[in-house]
Amino acid sequence: MTGARPDVAVTGIGLVTPAGTGREATWDGVCAGRPTARHVPELKGLPVDFACLVPDFSPRDHVPGSRPWQYDRFTQFALHAALEAVSDAGLDPADWDGDRVAVVFGSSAGGTGTMLDQHRKLLELGTARVSPLLLPMFLPNMATGQLTIHLRARGPALCTVTACASGATAIGTALQLLRSGACDIAVAGASDAVVQPLWVTGFDRMGALSRRGDDPRAASRPFDTARDGFVMAEGGAALVLEPASAARARGRPGYALLAGYGASSDAHHPVAPDPESKGAALAVRRALDDAGARPADVQHINAHGTSTPLNDAAEARLIRRLFPHQPSVTSVKGTLGHLLGAAGAVEAAITALSVAHGRVPPVANLEKQEGDAEINAVTGTSRAQPVDLALSHSFGFGGHNAVLAFRSCPTEPAREPAAPSP
Repeated sequence: MTGARPDVAVTGIGLVTPAGTGREATWDGVCAGRPTARHVPELKGLPVDFACLVPDFSPRDHVPGSRPWQYDRFTQFALHAALEAVSDAGLDPADWDGDRVAVVFGSSAGGTGTMLDQHRKLLELGTARVSPLLLPMFLPNMATGQLTIHLRARGPALCTVTACASGATAIGTALQLLRSGACDIAVAGASDAVVQPLWVTGFDRMGALSRRGDDPRAASRPFDTARDGFVMAEGGAALVLEPASAARARGRPGYALLAGYGASSDAHHPVAPDPESKGAALAVRRALDDAGARPADVQHINAHGTSTPLNDAAEARLIRRLFPHQPSVTSVKGTLGHLLGAAGAVEAAITALSVAHGRVPPVANLEKQEGDAEINAVTGTSRAQPVDLALSHSFGFGGHNAVLAFRSCPTEPAREPAAPSP
């Protein structure tokens, strides 16, 4: 591709989250604001014994091929989400030019479930019981690798690892590949499956997790004065990105245009956000500049909103400072928990759906905000709202910041939304 920078459309979305398997199940769940946290038997006995898990996910039913057991759970999520997104876009890997298809997928940790299980076997049973599939199942890039095989995609294939910003970084990187002419189609997203005793204990020892074990469904409460930490979750999301002109030529309406991407680093602390949000503000400004927009143009923000005291306070003050006109704000972590590396991809997908359907999901469990950090958060029920420009914030350990800007498609009608539950 040469010439002017093309508009890039989101033409397909696939989701696997604690609200359910599939795009419609997740959209219905977040619009209804139904919290998904529950006690997890495998975590019994730990100080934190609850999380948000993908319900009723059967590898045999939801993963292609006859041997789904050969993939770690994070790869299973990636495969299902990506194949749903490609089908949703009206594309078929049997028909496209695989040389011109890129795959960019993120993960915070890769197949740690496999790694922990195989390490246990090594210690208890010896080397002969360690699976020869250990590395193909565990390595973080293997979701990307397996996707390229199933999608017959021979273009650029990358794995992004920027902690909880991994999914947004993947989508932003895919946007840059499309603009550069390195590919004609990109499948981008992220997946994670790290709800395991070691990870939960590690986050708890840091003081990052909610201890509201007597009422798990009320534990994840972004921006609420009673928040005490995040709730771990698992899942994945994939977006199909392509030039808007190509999508229109084949009669496919886009959910939204991916108009801008901004990235930065806090350069402040390994795990704590900069209380002045200088790095996050830089990422927001870069995303807006990339989209050719001003802060006053933003009508909606899908916040990182982790339900931790430090992150929510810093992000709320950032929003108040940069957007005094008070755009609507949501954080779906109240419903879904924190999907770690997959969070940014899931939230990008939800933001694109909000643009397409003119509906903003509520922040579950938000009852009272801090007076000096109050934002225009959607609470209670979803809000009908036309959205022409929206931002999706993602901030990760290590000071990684990634912000995506979505615009409405100017000439295409929005797709018929799945009706949210009452």
